[in-house]
Formats: sequence, structure tokens, C-alpha cells
Amino acid sequence: MSGKVEGTTSRTRLDRGRGALGPALELVHTGRAPTRAVLTTELGVTRATAGAVAAELEALGLIRVDARPGAAAGSQGRPSHRLDVAEDGPVVLAGQVHADGFRAALVGLGGRIVATAPGCETVDADPAKVLGSVVDAGAELLHETGRRCVGAGLAVPSAVAEPEGLALNPLHLAWPAGATVREIFAERVRAAGIAGPAFTGNDVNLAALAEHRHGAGRGARDLLCVATGHRGVGGALVLDGRLHTGSSGLALEVGHLTVNPEGRPCHCGSRGCLDVEADPLAFLRAAGRDPGPEVSLLQQANDLIRDHYTDPAIRTAAETLIDRLGLGLAGLVNILNPDRVILGGLHRTLLDTDPDRLRAVVADRSLWGRSGSVPILACTLDHNSLVGAAELAWQPVLDDPLGALV
Repeated sequence: MSGKVEGTTSRTRLDRGRGALGPALELVHTGRAPTRAVLTTELGVTRATAGAVAAELEALGLIRVDARPGAAAGSQGRPSHRLDVAEDGPVVLAGQVHADGFRAALVGLGGRIVATAPGCETVDADPAKVLGSVVDAGAELLHETGRRCVGAGLAVPSAVAEPEGLALNPLHLAWPAGATVREIFAERVRAAGIAGPAFTGNDVNLAALAEHRHGAGRGARDLLCVATGHRGVGGALVLDGRLHTGSSGLALEVGHLTVNPEGRPCHCGSRGCLDVEADPLAFLRAAGRDPGPEVSLLQQANDLIRDHYTDPAIRTAAETLIDRLGLGLAGLVNILNPDRVILGGLHRTLLDTDPDRLRAVVADRSLWGRSGSVPILACTLDHNSLVGAAELAWQPVLDDPLGALV
């Protein structure tokens, strides 16, 4: 009789906590619940319910609960079981396309890259061919590793219009405007026999999402991300913990802020936009260097700054881009009032090279900068757009682990 009562009680606890499975998984996924005690507090449930929830997530193969509880050094009270994502658990397929190539990877919970395929440096003008190659590379990784896949996500260097999933301005890819990237990607994923839903998003949006959950943006309430990769400048905003994409997915096209009214013509029809005044090609031109075909523009610009900053031409070019970037950031800070700004790509290198100059420009040109400095930090994740693409595919599991996996 006692065994029956105990089993009934355990099931009752789990039933009560079933609605907490998703929030609990997200807490472990983002590193905000390293122990069962913290999980109990964050969820606002009893210790027994938190234990039942953790046990169910472990049974689903999503997390691991340390069987031997231990107390952290200097802590008081009862030791608690440590929680972590399952290293051998399911994965998602993540792909990223940029102007100088594409890459595929398998990404587990916690933003951990499990396996990557060698990056390709050729991007065909036909998006169907490129996305087919991305999926084929991911399928090969799944075959090699034998891991269970629960979805797929793709990052592209273009605004992605909702709800259709159209790449509106893939200017640096030679793709047609309005390419149906989400539909194409989903079709290739299904054709490859890969389980789970498929998603597509803008690369900087996804970089911001990844950094907010796992990197330099963790803990920020309102996070602004600005980055330049191989070509152009993108921006993204996380508001109250959620990615802000606007009414149709096109919010934060910061590349088209004017920072040099007499500057270069921009693809949008204006002049002197961040997109053409503060990206790697703009830096190489300002430094008087001809872009070479051997390596990506981003790598060429980064190498010059890191290895030849004592060259007056390189230093002057870097300072010019820092000033232009600072003007753009100041305007964004005035409008958005974020509590943190993070920079990626070449902008991360510029910040690392002369942080005082960039912060001074933002503080001098922004109202909020003068009233109290806004932290400006470098992105910390390698391949953050790739990890962000994986976050799209993980979201259905984070929302409803049982529904997504059982």
C-alpha cells in the first residue's frame, strides 16, 4: 500500500510541475539554475516538485542531475544536486550563410557546438543550391555522430520578412530580393529526412539572441547588438528578454543610419550609412588597402588592426571607423535607452583596440551616455549567429519539452 501511495504522490507532484518543465529547461539551458535548490527558488515551487521536474527532464534525455549533491565552497545549508544539460542529448542542425561562405553545425542545449562541417567559401547565386549544401553537410554530421535531431535553424545576412520568411535584401549574396529562404530551407530539411521544424532568421538578430542567453548579453533586460561581419552592418534588440523584430521582422536595420552625410552611396539610396562607412570593406578602403581574394574581408581587416596598428594609416582608418560607429551607437542609445550594448565582428575588434575612444564618442553624443554610462561590451561567443540559429530550433522544446519530444 505504501508503495502505491508513494507512486501516486510522485505522479501528482509531476502533474503539478508539468507546466514548469519548459521554464525549468530554459533555466538550465541558459545556466541560470546550476543546482536543484536554485531551480526550486526560480520556479517558485516546492523542493519535491522541483525534484520531480528535474527527474522528468532527465528522463527525456535533456539534462543531467548529479546523483551526489555537494555544497559550493563557503556556502551554508543543505547541499543541492547540480544540474547541467545532457552532453549526449539531442541536437539541432544549425546553418549560417554569409557573403564569404557557409557553415553547418550540430548544437546541443546550453549553446554547445557538438560538431561542425568544414566551412565552404563559395556561395552560389541560387539560394536553393546553397541551402541544399548546408543541409547536406548537416545531414552528414548527423550520420557521423548518430545524434537525435529535433529541429533546424538557419541564419542569413538579410532582413527576413515575416510571416513568409523572405530574404528581402541579400545584397552581398547576389540572391534575388525576396528569396523564399524559409520555405527552401524547410523543404531541404524534410527531403533530407531530418526530424523537427525548420526556422530562418537574420544573422545579427540571432547573434543577439545567442549572446543574450549564453554570452555577453546574459542578464541584460534591454540589449542592443550591433555587428559587422564580412559585409554590411546589422543591429538587433532584445527587449525585456525577448528578441524584438517589429511588426514584420524588419526592425533594427541600423546599417542605414547616416553617419557621414557626404560619404559613400549606399544600396538603400542614401549616402554615408553605417552599412558602407563602418564595415570591413570601408576599413580597408580607409586604410588604402586593396581587398585581396585570398581570405575574407573581415579577416583581412582584423589582421591589419591586430598586427599593424602601429602603422599610421591603419591607426587613422581604425579611428575613423570608431568615430563613425560611435555616432551611430549614440543615436541608437538616445532612441532605445538599452542597459547594455554589445558589438560583434569588426566592431568587436575596434572596441578591443581602443575602448576609451569609442565609449567617449557615445557618451559625448548621447543624452543617456552623459547621464550614466551605458556598458559597451564585446560579444563573447564564437559563431554566435550559428548558435542563435540553433536557439530558433530549440525554442519549441524549451516551450513544451514533452510535446516536442514525446
